[in-house]
Amino acid sequence: MIEALYKIIEMILFPGFAFIGVLSLLYEWIDRKFYARLQNRIGPLYAGPHGILQPLADFIKLLSKEDIIPEGADKFLFTLTPILFFAINLLLTLFLPICGTTGVISFTGDLIFFVALLTIISILVYTAGMASTNRFATIGAERAVLQLIGYEIPFMLSIVSVAISSRSLTIKNIVESQSSIWHILGPNFLAFIIFAITAQAELERIPFDIPEAEQEIVAGWLVEYSGKKLALFRLGKDVETLLLCGLGATLFLGGPLGPVVPGLEIVFYTLYFIIKSIIVLLVLTTLRALFARLRVDQMLVLSWKYLIPLSLISVLIVRVVF
Repeated sequence: MIEALYKIIEMILFPGFAFIGVLSLLYEWIDRKFYARLQNRIGPLYAGPHGILQPLADFIKLLSKEDIIPEGADKFLFTLTPILFFAINLLLTLFLPICGTTGVISFTGDLIFFVALLTIISILVYTAGMASTNRFATIGAERAVLQLIGYEIPFMLSIVSVAISSRSLTIKNIVESQSSIWHILGPNFLAFIIFAITAQAELERIPFDIPEAEQEIVAGWLVEYSGKKLALFRLGKDVETLLLCGLGATLFLGGPLGPVVPGLEIVFYTLYFIIKSIIVLLVLTTLRALFARLRVDQMLVLSWKYLIPLSLISVLIVRVVF
């Protein structure tokens, strides 16, 4: 009974939903401030110290906006997709080894389940756009699917490289296999580069913000969403950013592992995980600042002509070494 209660507290408070919600808003602030500095701007400034509460203020503002459902929309899917988008992202964060070598949820082969649900998130983007029955949303949804076809294979192969190195498809074993040396410092360095590029595409961030290109299709698949639904999508995007940065830190940077003081393991593990995932976030933000948006055909050419062959080479190298 006590163990079940402890598990519920883990899921709700730390390192569960409440902690993830706060951390994801913090990551949005770090992303916006660093992106602004790279462009010689200031970024969020007034809401809280140095604008740290701006993401929370934006979320609250969206909650107060009018929630409109277009007349021709599929009302059931239009309402369901933002809830599922947020819920699945939040669920997946429970697999991240934030304060130890295992997440709140951990089982043999959990990496396969994790990656499968990530694909469902991309499908939800398509569903959200098509449910709007708006011409711009439809174009954005179709672009999202085309982009998925491009980045999904190299994204999976970059994870396969790590799984081969660790000889396991369980996140706990992958973390523990890096107790002596991180994967990024070995043959998996190329896999990390591919992971960073494809994670950027998964998050639909520049240069892969093709489904939401505001200069071309207003806001793409999000164009008809407002109020609470848009707030859930925005917060879900923040959680997904934390999710992929945390996954990168787990697979390539040893996750929460590092020197610890006996008795304070949970504190040090959490700090190491946050610092490493922020490093991955800064890499993604730098990519966002360096490049302009690609066309969807350019994105597919990049994936099929370059990223997939490179990811296959990465898997071959790792297979030979290990």
